[in-house]
Amino acid sequence: MSNSKKKVPKKVLVDEGVLSQVNLNAAGIDIASEEHWVAVPADRDEQPVRMFGPTTGELRALAAWLHKCGITDVAMESTGMYWIPLFEILEEEGLRPILVHPSHIKQFSGRKTDVLDCQWIQVLLCYGLLRACFRPTQEICQLRTYMRQREVLIKQSTIHIQHMQKALDQMNVLVHRAVSDITGKTGMSIINAIVNGERNPKKLAKMRDRRCKKSEKEIAEALDGNFLPQHLFCLGQALEGYQFIKGQLHDCEQQLESALKGLDLKIEGDEIQKVKEKGTKKPKPQGNDLKFDIDHYLIGMSGVDLTQIESIGSLTAATILLEIGADMSMWPTSMHFCSWLSLCPGNNKSGGKQKSGKSRKSANRVANALRIAAQSLKWSQQPLGHYYRRMRARLGPAQATTAAAHKLARIIYVMLKEGKPYQSEIHEVSEKELHQRKLKGLTARANNMGMALIDGQTLAFLAPLLEKLETGEIAPELLEASGLGELATGCVT
Repeated sequence: MSNSKKKVPKKVLVDEGVLSQVNLNAAGIDIASEEHWVAVPADRDEQPVRMFGPTTGELRALAAWLHKCGITDVAMESTGMYWIPLFEILEEEGLRPILVHPSHIKQFSGRKTDVLDCQWIQVLLCYGLLRACFRPTQEICQLRTYMRQREVLIKQSTIHIQHMQKALDQMNVLVHRAVSDITGKTGMSIINAIVNGERNPKKLAKMRDRRCKKSEKEIAEALDGNFLPQHLFCLGQALEGYQFIKGQLHDCEQQLESALKGLDLKIEGDEIQKVKEKGTKKPKPQGNDLKFDIDHYLIGMSGVDLTQIESIGSLTAATILLEIGADMSMWPTSMHFCSWLSLCPGNNKSGGKQKSGKSRKSANRVANALRIAAQSLKWSQQPLGHYYRRMRARLGPAQATTAAAHKLARIIYVMLKEGKPYQSEIHEVSEKELHQRKLKGLTARANNMGMALIDGQTLAFLAPLLEKLETGEIAPELLEASGLGELATGCVT
């Protein structure tokens, strides 16, 4: 048995000896729905642990007490939505609140109370053992709130669309089979006419848009149904709910555009237009796309056009930039950024064995947008599409999606960090190198088997000669004299 010992890494996480306090003006808060427990250092007040209520007056009294105790930094757990009002008020009062993920606070064993929780958070912050969660600037927080509200409204509109389809199915009025989208021009015209009392399928079919694939006769046959009053009532309410949500969605987008106009942009005017012209041709707008030119503001914020990247559309770029902003200083490297997105392999190691390499579960909206974008690379004929299909063949669909999303995240990080446009040539060069490596490998395998590797152009040139050689129209000696005999023999073999 070998007596060799494993090498111990030179870098140690904690220095030997007693930990030193790095933040003497630290406080900890345990947040709940009805009360907040706050702990400050024991020498700052006769009662270092106090309880405050959730009202705005109580929260401002909490901030005033922290100022009185000489506190500058405050740590709290991200508990539901209850931390948001307190966090914003502490920021307004000039304090530095720190939001901490609950998994980063390892509670000691024993009796657990709110008092012990807030004291434990204060001790961890005092010794510098807490890491703050990412929270963008107030301007970006405002923009992402509008984007998240827009996402909620789109989901609600989908529910009303499903209710309309259900009512139409119950009446056997097959609008969704006559047209591809019932919320399009033809579909909404027909549904509005039905709710307003029209029952004649031929008259309803005349509302067909000229771009519909099905003829007026086919649509009329699909619209001949059984119009019972209860189903018509449900259809009317679903239509009314859908139109109300569409109005709210319009107001939300107007509010978002108004907030974007108030931003301080990196580049403006002609510079934005120059960046746009360098980009690729934009696809046709879809139903849920923003109704204003969001690309203008996104390019102004970041100085680059993220839609130049394969599979990244305007809505995906808006989700990314309005969630985290264009400042990448929070993450030192692209690896830190991908780790924050939970797009890196997991590290579950125990006893010297790697137990699992699965990525951490996360509800990060940016990561979800990148995963959806990565899935659309399946049909792309560009270098990133080739990469996704290679990973899919090796790893399977799920891991290939994560790998492609990881690559997209690194490209976005470099573009935002360095302000450089997307350079597809770099990936094209790597694709050529990969092709050369594959060709070299195939050539070596063919040589080992006593065969020759011939490209398609040469084979097309030799095909008629080989046919004539097999039928005896050309003598083998003639091919050998021309120097093609050995090559033709390899093709026959």
